[in-house]
Amino acid sequence: MRSQDISAVRDLPMFFGMADENFEDLVSVAFLQNFPAQVDLIREGDSADFLYILVEGSAELFARNDGRETSMAIVKPTSAFILAAVLIDAVCLMSARTLTASRLLMIPAEHIRRHFAGDKIFAVAIASELSKAYRQMVKMHKETKLRPAFERLANYLLRLAQENDGASSFALPADKRTIAALLSMTPENLSRSFGALNKHGVGVQGATVHIDDQQALEKFSCPNPLIDDPEIGLGVR
Repeated sequence: MRSQDISAVRDLPMFFGMADENFEDLVSVAFLQNFPAQVDLIREGDSADFLYILVEGSAELFARNDGRETSMAIVKPTSAFILAAVLIDAVCLMSARTLTASRLLMIPAEHIRRHFAGDKIFAVAIASELSKAYRQMVKMHKETKLRPAFERLANYLLRLAQENDGASSFALPADKRTIAALLSMTPENLSRSFGALNKHGVGVQGATVHIDDQQALEKFSCPNPLIDDPEIGLGVR
């Protein structure tokens, strides 16, 4: 395992304060693997055999039911996912696949549970991260239920701009069909919403979005910190 990979994983909030010897024992049984784009990693309904930590690349969490499919989240480095299923030895409620070529660390689930039971610092850190993840899920539900489609898109673009250090131009993290699913929209509704935002200084060309005046867009979209502020340190799904 490369030193930069170890450093990236060690910097996850769930490992803050963990004794070096415990962390080294935890990752000593892990598998670091490279995956090409569009490779299925887990399937909903399967047992959670590993905790996945995305070190490089990007991944999508998605779900299917009765012939329909929707995107649940896009995972970026450095983040862990399916932690809740790992902790309670349950089946996965979501599937996961790589969006781009990715590097993932896979820690056996029983090893995570053993350290969770025996390392108080590790357990407290995990509880904190799961609490933040739950709060983020509540914010997602509030956004879906309380905002019309064009407002969801406007605030999503403002959050992406913030993630890109306030840049006025940035790339969407996935294709437009996936973005539409993330925002609980149809691709057609997403296209109409982009059109509605044109008069507020938003332009899109392919996968690139440009915002002429972020302050004007904020005035129009009315961001709400109880929906839009990220949970600090969130690296768990």
